[in-house]
Amino acid sequence: MDASLIAKLRLANHLLAGSELKTPREVVSWMGAIQAQDFNMGKWAVGSRLPGISDREVEDAVNKGEIIRTHILRPTWHFVSRDDIHWMLELSAPRLKATGRTYDKMIGLTEDITTRAHKLLRNILEKEPNQTRQELGEKFVEAGISINASILNHIMFNAEQAGLVCNGVVRGKKQTYDLLERKVPKTEVFDKDEALRKLAYKYFRSHGPATLQDFIWWSGLTAGDSKKALEMIRPDFIFETVGDSTYIFHSSCLDHQIEDHLVHFLPAFDELFVSYKDRKEVLATDHHKKVIVSNGVFKPTIFYNGQVIGIWNRIVKKNQVISEPSCFSEPNKKMLKLIDKAAQEFNNYMKG
Repeated sequence: MDASLIAKLRLANHLLAGSELKTPREVVSWMGAIQAQDFNMGKWAVGSRLPGISDREVEDAVNKGEIIRTHILRPTWHFVSRDDIHWMLELSAPRLKATGRTYDKMIGLTEDITTRAHKLLRNILEKEPNQTRQELGEKFVEAGISINASILNHIMFNAEQAGLVCNGVVRGKKQTYDLLERKVPKTEVFDKDEALRKLAYKYFRSHGPATLQDFIWWSGLTAGDSKKALEMIRPDFIFETVGDSTYIFHSSCLDHQIEDHLVHFLPAFDELFVSYKDRKEVLATDHHKKVIVSNGVFKPTIFYNGQVIGIWNRIVKKNQVISEPSCFSEPNKKMLKLIDKAAQEFNNYMKG
């Protein structure tokens, strides 16, 4: 197995070489979670895996609670299917809460303030859902809770980890909050071992070939829990050692017939790039600084057969949004046609 084959198998497992799935909810559930701190790019991460769908349709799935946007896993904003939100949140929240307590102390967010704010938050959203962060902050101040931007941000982060809130309906271009239990009533009883198994299965089924270190990075789990999860799924997966790394992928990958000459315009923070600790299989070292422009900031990428060949920008012109490509080297005529076709897929997605 070489870098080229790893890249092509990932394309197939990421649903970028064809799929029978039909809805945003199915795609997000297959992927386990899709990073979505940039809301518009997060929507395109879903849309790029559902040919023919529109930006409006993906946003409708968010508004209807088919997919949930919240802080989970590493943590950062992610889309998670409504089918997975509760068990996945219960699996990742304890570690995130523990990490968050250190920051709470640094900014002066006490348990008393958090308790008061969360009680008020529930009361506000029960009466009037879909409030923006600014609106909620103003109501906290009116109720006598002294806050600043950092404290407000972490009150809301803690409320997400407590399973109290998640995204609400998008109002214009503004994100809002609603009660998670109103969006997705909780029905199942949490089982940690089963949650570990499901998370590992989803990750390696949709992201493989990948390594244990990739899974630890993506999931935010401890090494111990990650290794335990891996042993649970071992019977259904292939473990192949290449050099110093062991790549794990589902046995069904052996049946993949992957088309050559596939070009994709993928969003910043797309799972095909960001969900691996070591990205050497898809991006040449010489081009790292062109894609990862500063600590934690990624550019949208152009992939050819699963490997990065350039970057692109989302351009707003009057009443339309289009893509503008920039390749690392001058493309030939055949490549230009493939790039134009991929660019048009994004443009059509925005028009739909």
